[in-house]
Amino acid sequence: MASDQVARRVFVGLILLSIFLLCLVIRPFAEAFFLAAVLAGTFHGLHTRLKRRLRGHGTVSAGLIVTGILLALLLPLGGLTAFVVAEVSEGARFVTQTAQQEGMEGLVSKLPSGIQHPVSKLIERLPLEQAELDKKLQEQVTTQGGTAAKAVTGAVAATGTLILQTTMMLIALFFFLTDGERLVQWIESVSPLRRGQTQELLREFRSTSVSVLVSTIATAGVQAGAALIGFLIVGVPAPLFFAGLTFFLALIPAVGAAVVVLFAAGLMFLSGHPWAALFLAIWGVVVVGLVDNVVKPLLARKGMNQHGAIVFFALLGGLAAFGAVGLLLGPLIVAFFLSVVRIYERDYGRPNARLGDPATPGGPLPSGGQPVVLTTESGAPIEDADTPSNH
Repeated sequence: MASDQVARRVFVGLILLSIFLLCLVIRPFAEAFFLAAVLAGTFHGLHTRLKRRLRGHGTVSAGLIVTGILLALLLPLGGLTAFVVAEVSEGARFVTQTAQQEGMEGLVSKLPSGIQHPVSKLIERLPLEQAELDKKLQEQVTTQGGTAAKAVTGAVAATGTLILQTTMMLIALFFFLTDGERLVQWIESVSPLRRGQTQELLREFRSTSVSVLVSTIATAGVQAGAALIGFLIVGVPAPLFFAGLTFFLALIPAVGAAVVVLFAAGLMFLSGHPWAALFLAIWGVVVVGLVDNVVKPLLARKGMNQHGAIVFFALLGGLAAFGAVGLLLGPLIVAFFLSVVRIYERDYGRPNARLGDPATPGGPLPSGGQPVVLTTESGAPIEDADTPSNH
């Protein structure tokens, strides 16, 4: 008997060791796998309907969903990136040509009229001659090319990492969609919980993740719409571009949507519109920046069946503890805790915990204080089985 206990303990140790090694293997792509699981739960219903229409071809259905998500990511990002690259390249070429051909005076003359005078006064106070200042400017323009190249290289490296993580996420999403049902059945079979409890927890996970994901995208859309209204009011150039940029940055908690509005306000100030810049800055902080804290908990609570305050603090706590992915992890952890407590109270709670339910035997009497009398369809009372019959 002792040998069986030793073997069991050794085997438990092997299981723990295998779990630790498995965590090391999936750690580099943990966020990608987590997001893939969230998206798989979100698109499970759509996958089921497509699979039914395609006569059971789950692989084709999963491929169509993954392709649609890929296009939804690439097309807007590609358009924004192309616009930014074109504008930055044109601006850098303009500054370089103006500095080389016309010097500092020519560059200052191209600035907005509102800031030409302060910049000219600042240049006059510099202890350099005009020729020497032009020479320094041209040297800086030339030497900054290397710095810009390094910055571009770093951006390309970061973009490569993002592309790799996105690729892993899409691959994992494809297999979660095609083999998700078998995976859930396997988890149910090896789980030490009672039958049905594991699937109940997984359903709670899917419901919460869908609610948070949908509320995040919807909130970003609301913020982008509010920002677009502000851009149109003050006449910001290329308002649709700035609104699109606001939408994408609203999905990044560390940046936020208000940054784009404040940047546009700075551009309006430099272009000689101080009052428009002040209005846009206030609009960005008060309306665009704070609407996130109101809309997202209201939208997320509908699918989570939780109080709005709990959702609000779960979002902020998850963000503070885990970073951007904490916007999903925070509500999931809270939902997991509440689900475990509910299941334990329901399935393992003390029998007298249910005595408060009038529908259970031994429960309290209804509000009238009279016992419930069961009757037949004709209205005659039904005699209790324990009561001796008069017949």
